[in-house]
Amino acid sequence: MRLGVLDVGSNTVHLLVVDAHPGARPLPAHSHKAELRLAELLDADGAIGPLGVERLAATVADALRAAEDKGCEEVLAFATSAVREATDADQVLSRVKDETGVVLTVLSGPEEARLTFLAARRWFGWSAGKLLLLDIGGGSLEIGYGMDEEPDAAVSLPLGAGRLTADRLRGDPPDLASVRELRRHVRTGIARTVGEFARLGRPDHVVGTSKTFKQLARITGAARSAEGLYVQRVLTRKALAEWVPKLAAMTVEERGALPGVAEGRAGQLLAGALVAEGAMDLFEVEELEICPWALREGVILRRLDHLPAGQGAVV
Repeated sequence: MRLGVLDVGSNTVHLLVVDAHPGARPLPAHSHKAELRLAELLDADGAIGPLGVERLAATVADALRAAEDKGCEEVLAFATSAVREATDADQVLSRVKDETGVVLTVLSGPEEARLTFLAARRWFGWSAGKLLLLDIGGGSLEIGYGMDEEPDAAVSLPLGAGRLTADRLRGDPPDLASVRELRRHVRTGIARTVGEFARLGRPDHVVGTSKTFKQLARITGAARSAEGLYVQRVLTRKALAEWVPKLAAMTVEERGALPGVAEGRAGQLLAGALVAEGAMDLFEVEELEICPWALREGVILRRLDHLPAGQGAVV
């Protein structure tokens, strides 16, 4: 069957169309995305506001038309931290439903972590052993750990790269005081959760998902995306530590010129690097591997798991 997954995230609204059936790897057929940066549109009261809601509804309508054009049998639509934490979330969801007919499921932080963990587990398989997952989004950082497909521990922290950039970094390049303060803030937030995971033992494999980790791996020497999904890509703590001060000294334009860095994400790269470095330090991770699958794939896999036997299969 052909499924569409509509992800209303803190940075982008992304429709992923896949051909899938139970027991098979979902095959991407089409991708449609628009950068809204909802996490940066929140006003002083934490509301997305009329302009943001109008832009979101229009973007969801465009994505729905793309899904129809591509023949999707079903569209799984969900929203993450930017909508989840907005003070006008109910009005946002109601407006989107009224104008587009799309009912957005708002994932909780732990649900987001669990679904992303499921995607990573399916990608790396049982041979990966105890898996530690780190995912840096625009609004939040998700952490998951476990042996099975359901993690033994899963948390979500308000340490997304877009949120932190908008709230805490001043100047271009940012002034040293705001970088230091952000570094302290990030590490204090992560440190509160370390004990919960440490009691479960050392992981056998550590993985990073999300655009932020992919970009950090690329600027530290990982293979280009053009070389394919199955090329191993890693990010080391040593290489990241060398790059953080370089990123802090760069303007947004200079970061945008780095290999693999999307222009729209260049402004958030320093904050994302500080979160990645803090997580790797505090969890004592020397190296992590980049996982091509993340939350959207987790949503697809969970949906396929709940299909009746035989539905969606090619016969």
